Amino acid sequence: MSESLVVCEVDEDLVKKLRDFRFRKETNNAAIIMKIDKDKQLVILEEEHEDISPEDLKNELPERHYKYQHDDGRVSYPLCFIFSSPVGCKPEQQMMYAGSKNKLVQTVELTKVFEIRNTEDLTEEWLREKLGFFR
Repeated sequence: MSESLVVCEVDEDLVKKLRDFRFRKETNNAAIIMKIDKDKQLVILEEEHEDISPEDLKNELPERHYKYQHDDGRVSYPLCFIFSSPVGCKPEQQMMYAGSKNKLVQTVELTKVFEIRNTEDLTEEWLREKLGFFR
């Protein structure tokens, strides 16, 4: 079986933070937003958010720039990974982010992975619909 192409590695500090995030005790929605450091070709932490709704989270995501984010509400939702790949992004960025997505998902052992092309699609209803498949 062949390995997936890895464009960017995942920062070790980010891997630790994501593993800690996965087992956090809080039950509110929280998010970790990641980005690629183009010069280092490394997925790194950009921002952390506590007690944030999907609607507020979408306002944190630029429309023409890739971001990785997590949303976790332990009581209602499992840990999930939302890959934002907006239309209009530079082809170089598209390749870097798409080529790094699988490595990140495998490294942090994520199982609920979703993709959006338009940040306006990120709503509570959209998230509930996606997570409903896993019940």
